[in-house]
Order: sequence, then C-alpha cells, then structure tokens
Amino acid sequence: MTRPGLPKLIATDLDGTLVRSDDTVSAYTHQVLDRIRAAGIPVVGATGRGPRLTELTRNDIRAADFLVMAGGGRVVDQSDPSGPVVLRDERLSSEMLATLLAELEAAVGPLTVMVEASDEHDAPLWGDYHPAWPYQDRFEVRSREECLAGDVIKAFARTADHHVDELLAAAREIVPGHLATLTQAGLGFIEICPPGVDKATGLSVVAQSLGVDPAEVLVFGDMPNDLPMFEWAGWSRVAVANAHATLRAVADEITLRNDDDGVAVYLDRLLSR
Repeated sequence: MTRPGLPKLIATDLDGTLVRSDDTVSAYTHQVLDRIRAAGIPVVGATGRGPRLTELTRNDIRAADFLVMAGGGRVVDQSDPSGPVVLRDERLSSEMLATLLAELEAAVGPLTVMVEASDEHDAPLWGDYHPAWPYQDRFEVRSREECLAGDVIKAFARTADHHVDELLAAAREIVPGHLATLTQAGLGFIEICPPGVDKATGLSVVAQSLGVDPAEVLVFGDMPNDLPMFEWAGWSRVAVANAHATLRAVADEITLRNDDDGVAVYLDRLLSR
C-alpha cells in the first residue's frame, strides 16, 4: 500500500530526463528510485527506445517494475517472478509505411528514412545514412526496398529543408492519426509509430494491470513524445528544466535539469515530506 499523499505509480522518460548528457544515470538517482519502490510505488521507464535496447534501458532504470518502450508500442512487466512478460507489442505494416512515406515526400520533398525493424539485442537501425544521427554504431545502410520488406516497430524521417518541429507539424497535416502516430524525441527526426501508439496508451496498459487510475500517476519528461503521457497523467506532470518548450508549457511543475538529477531531486523531496 502506498503512503498517504504519494502517487500510486511513477513513470519517467529516460534520455534527456533521467539520463544525463554523458549517457549516465547517477548513483544518487538509482538510490532514490530504490527508495520509491521501497515505499510501495511501482516505477515505470517510459522511453522511445525500441526493444533492441532493453538491456541498456534496464541498466539505466534498474528499479523499473515495467518498461514502456518504442514510445508505447512495447510494454513489459518486469515484476513477474517467472521473468519479463510482454503485455503489448505493436507494429506498423510495411505497406502502410510505404504509402505514408510517399505521401510525405510528395508534400515536403525527399526524406532521409530509417526504420527500427528488429527487436534483437543491439540490432541496428536500417536505412539512409545521415551524419546527424547520433548512434552510428547501431546503424546499417540499407535501401528503401529492404527497409520496407517487413513490418516495423517505428520509422524515423527528416528532410534537409525543415526543422524537425516544422516537419512534424507538416506531417500531421498529411497523415491522419488513425493511420500512424507522429512525434519527435529530440533526435532531429520525426518518428512514425503504429496508430494508437504513444506513451499514454502504453502507460494505460500498465495502469490497468495494477488497477491504478491516471489521476494517481506522476510523470516526468522532456520532449514532445512525452506530451501524451502528460495529458493522461493526473497526479502531477513534471518537466525537467532542459525540456522542450511545448512540454514546459503543459507541465504542472519544473524540476532541475537532467544533468542536475532533477527527477531524483524532486522524488527525494517528495519522500521527505
């Protein structure tokens, strides 16, 4: 049972929120999250990272009872004594993705496209090389035809002429929500996910399994792909100080930057009330 005055579920984004700019999570943050679990509050890592990065994700948020990955498309219950249980696994059909990319390119010009197709450990993304992609060690050049040979977890796209926020706005005018979910996570690319997939719908799977109401959920984030869970959660929506302006605008509270352990500082104070 949770203590009075505390949320019944806590979910946090990872990159840019819990994880610092040097790609590490402090010992202090791990200790505070352990105290949250000891207080009886389940912890969820809610990330855009795909299932191919599950081990990295588990290392970055060791206290997590659940993982909401791929922006909500893969949900994993890690609390089962018999081992992790996949509660949700959504894919975007290659035929739909091909149609959407063609429509986008007709409107905005040539796209640099990458797809996340495999959930094998440390599998690379496939697609068009672009020097701005920050994870070249997990990338493999492949033709558009090869990328669209099967269903994908998500796709990434950018143009030479649009800022990512401008491209996202344009793409949302072209692609209806019932065909795909569009967002961006601060990597310079828009992300094309299966319809109905976002962090809110992923967290809903967790909340339903625990019998927790969204009004009892506390969330942390930094980028537009966190907006759905900010709109869904009701206990409090907390943005780190380095968050995108659109997320700061809807946040209930602002904590310190990710590099200053903002999530842990907030939770430490919460537990000390």
